Amino acid sequence: MRRASVIRLVLLAGIWGASFLFIKVALRGLSPVQIVLGRLALGAAVLLVIIALRREPLPRSRMTWGHLAVAAVVANIIPYFLFGWGEQRISSALAGVLNATTPLFTLVFALATRTEPRTTAIRVIGLLLGFVGALVVMAPWRAGIGAGPLSGQVACLLAAASYGVAYVYMRRFLTGRGLPPLALAASQLTVATVLLGLAAPVVARTPITLTGDVVASILALGALGTGIAYLLNYRLIADEGATAASTVTYLLPIVAVLLGILALGEPLTWNVVVGTALILAGVALAEGLLGQRVADELRPTAEAPSPSSIPDQRR
Repeated sequence: MRRASVIRLVLLAGIWGASFLFIKVALRGLSPVQIVLGRLALGAAVLLVIIALRREPLPRSRMTWGHLAVAAVVANIIPYFLFGWGEQRISSALAGVLNATTPLFTLVFALATRTEPRTTAIRVIGLLLGFVGALVVMAPWRAGIGAGPLSGQVACLLAAASYGVAYVYMRRFLTGRGLPPLALAASQLTVATVLLGLAAPVVARTPITLTGDVVASILALGALGTGIAYLLNYRLIADEGATAASTVTYLLPIVAVLLGILALGEPLTWNVVVGTALILAGVALAEGLLGQRVADELRPTAEAPSPSSIPDQRR
């Protein structure tokens, strides 16, 4: 990997890994719905400016915009809200770790819908190992003690599952159709902003408290985590390929955990460490990244691209 790509990878991991810290801080003055609306609007604004400068056209087909509306709900509004709601109950570090299960859910839904037709024993082992890791992280035997209420953890896990559904849906109806990925992302965030904006008078009526750290966090979530980060990821995929870009998955939980400990004083328990290792090992097995022989076996065909080939819009 070239030096410039390594720098982009580190920046991307830092921005997306810090998103869980920013959500936690933003919750001091905003509700989960208000946070989602703010980050969507800022992210859409950043990407719309970028594609305007690049002179990339927006989609014209009504059908494409309909699919973008579905993707906006499943890939943006629902998971963003669930992570915010979950972090009202659990630590930012734990939310970041549970987010790492996204590739596992993506593969499960891809296999279930035959978008990814090849099932192997290695993949099954990877999926099982990853979900066992999630169970260890959640520690249901000690729910409400240390790790936080189980409901918050389940919400974050459902957010990761929502991303998985979205990636499969976008692969089937949006990607690979000759539309620029950056324009698709800008359009999707714009639709998400409009949809949530229409519902805001009803669902976002909680009083707002804007302090310096809250404003800084929502700006970072929107402009950086939902805007600039996508541009970094897009360039990384273009320069190094989807497989290399997907390695950011392994750095995110590490960044989230470290920032949670250093910035917020969140505790680090043995089950989070062990569970994180199991999740990442499971993802590596399921995606064929442990050993060249396994990678060759699991390498997708041209007709069925890997879930990691879809530009990431998660955080």
